[in-house]
Amino acid sequence: MINNRRDFLRILGGTVGLGLLPPSILKALSIKANNKTGSIQDVEHIVILTQENRSFDHYFGTMNGVRGFSDRFAIPIADAFGNKNKNVLCQVNHTDIANPQIIPPFRFNTVQKFDYIRATGTPHSWLDAQGAWNNGLMNDWPKYKKNHSMGYYTAEDIPFQYAMANAFTICDAYHCSFQGGTNTNRLFLWSGTNDPLSKGNGPATYNNYDWFDKDPGHDGGYTWTTYPERLQKSGVTWQVYQNMEDNYTDNALAGFHNFRDAWFQKPKYSQELRKRGVSTRDIDKLREDVLANKLPQVSWIVATAKGSEHPSPSSPAQGADYTAKVLDALIANPEVWSKTVFIVNFDENDGFFDHVPPPAVPSYITFSTDPEKVVLAGASTVDTTGEYHETILPYQKNPLEPLALHRPYGLGPRVPMYVISPWSKGGWVNSQVFDHTSVIRFIEERFGVKEPNISAWRRAVCGDLTSAFNFKDPDNSNVIKKLPSTVKRAQRANTLDKTTIPLIPTSISMPIQANGTRQARPLPYELHTSVKILPKNEIQLRFNNTGSAAAVFHVYDRKNLDKIPRRYTVEANKQLTGNWEATSDNSYDLWVLGPNGFHRHFTGDITFQSPEVEISYDTIKGNISLKLTNNTKEKVKYIITANAYFSDSPLIGILGVKNEIKKQWSLHTSGHWYDFTLTLKDTPQYTQRFAGHLETGEASISDPMFGGKAVGEV
Repeated sequence: MINNRRDFLRILGGTVGLGLLPPSILKALSIKANNKTGSIQDVEHIVILTQENRSFDHYFGTMNGVRGFSDRFAIPIADAFGNKNKNVLCQVNHTDIANPQIIPPFRFNTVQKFDYIRATGTPHSWLDAQGAWNNGLMNDWPKYKKNHSMGYYTAEDIPFQYAMANAFTICDAYHCSFQGGTNTNRLFLWSGTNDPLSKGNGPATYNNYDWFDKDPGHDGGYTWTTYPERLQKSGVTWQVYQNMEDNYTDNALAGFHNFRDAWFQKPKYSQELRKRGVSTRDIDKLREDVLANKLPQVSWIVATAKGSEHPSPSSPAQGADYTAKVLDALIANPEVWSKTVFIVNFDENDGFFDHVPPPAVPSYITFSTDPEKVVLAGASTVDTTGEYHETILPYQKNPLEPLALHRPYGLGPRVPMYVISPWSKGGWVNSQVFDHTSVIRFIEERFGVKEPNISAWRRAVCGDLTSAFNFKDPDNSNVIKKLPSTVKRAQRANTLDKTTIPLIPTSISMPIQANGTRQARPLPYELHTSVKILPKNEIQLRFNNTGSAAAVFHVYDRKNLDKIPRRYTVEANKQLTGNWEATSDNSYDLWVLGPNGFHRHFTGDITFQSPEVEISYDTIKGNISLKLTNNTKEKVKYIITANAYFSDSPLIGILGVKNEIKKQWSLHTSGHWYDFTLTLKDTPQYTQRFAGHLETGEASISDPMFGGKAVGEV
């Protein structure tokens, strides 16, 4: 928690330089929150601006205190070059088979070449997104998304975006809802679904109906109920603010039959849907409504083409200027702003790279209509109905379309997400898993209008955004300095008459992330994974969830990295197990990843009878414990080494047969982050690594190990 203005300046100074902030952000910070009840009921207005086509790493991979390029647990991928440290950050372009090229993330350096502010977009549709994701292998990004999809910006290139994140709250586990493009992702944002069961002219995998089109084979639009219609029926006021003549097809409501009827004013059309959903009411009108105390309870803003941040008609500079104008409109009336939550997110990643594997339902290894013959790469305690693609619509003629059948729809890659409000000030990071349906669920929490279209799996795995706020004791610290406005960079970008494809630098190296922590919101995760050797040469992992939210465990078999990784979705207070066969040399090497840096790594030899390990948490005292039980027939010599956070010498000891020991560590000095490895002196192939963050229910800090050069070889 921020105790004073000096603390606030210290946190902000990590990236934007001495706490320098744009005028609009400064004014927003100076307005105190409505704090009548100390709850979400103090929020009277929710405003959503969804921008276009940027991934999280593309914007914030170098930002301090977020899960960016220095992530020590970037997933392993198969390596054709023999590099020991090969991971997902070291992508390979195999286009030239004889000369494959390693392409790590590289900077779009606008200081050296300002044209890179308008970098050309990349492929970003359903099939190429599935190819790049590759069921979670994520090992062929340049092939499907082009080489420059690995490009990123820094604070020098996008200062306003960094300033927003440093002044308010950035979410570094917010994913787009769908592996694909704009329209489908915005359908999740506006209706909670893409109609996977084909009940309303879906499923949407492309821009089926993205802007009052009349394509052959279409019957006039989607027919399922949208969330604005539910708000309308419940008496919650809402409005879409947009310029209908400069819309860039971003109003997904235009794909729905009822809104099309309203647009064309067909018989019996809804005047309310026309007035609120598909009429021109731009951000000048937004300002008028704010000043007149007429801002609706829920508002969606659709940017102009040049303000959309999309790589083709727009740029980060122009998008920043548009966002600043929206924020200026919202803070024009301090009374209104004191009661307003402003959410700025992005519909999808374009094709720009992000290194974090999206939480998703298990992939099919073998699909069958006979449940007894289905083979999944993982399992789920949650119903996964509606999360797989089972229908090819008649107009989808691509011969490769059948390859996407039975593929998971999402989640997709991480995208930027800022939570801007009087209750989310101070440069926080929130690392709970969210997607576009989380925005609807936040509105649900405030205004009580439920959206039944949201699947059971998404409701379990994706949060409702409430963890991003401090309603009880909102911070009202302020800063006094400012950056130049967004106008000059936007004007300069606007003079560029075309986009540019940035070239890979002739000398490449792994990217560097800024050092420094940031304040972190408490999360609902308390996860466990343990290993056990079974008869018949099998290794069993047990996934246990004692937290309050479902989580997805990703498992990569480092002995078989070409195989589809397994994913296990485990609800609160439930568990799952999965079995693996040992390799021909009787060894195993299993790598586990969960939310917010949860990591377990198990290696060993099944012919060796190993001791049992149990990790437990004391959330009240902030301690973590390891219990080692020796049920083998021989004594074992153990070594426990801290890989990070602590400089203590390794703990070395001997454990007798049928004995047990318990070691405990206080995590107060590390912000409750931990990373230890257990090895056995006489069995070097045996290791158990356990790393992550102990949640205590209180605010904490981001991983102190974030920062520095990314791990990997080029």
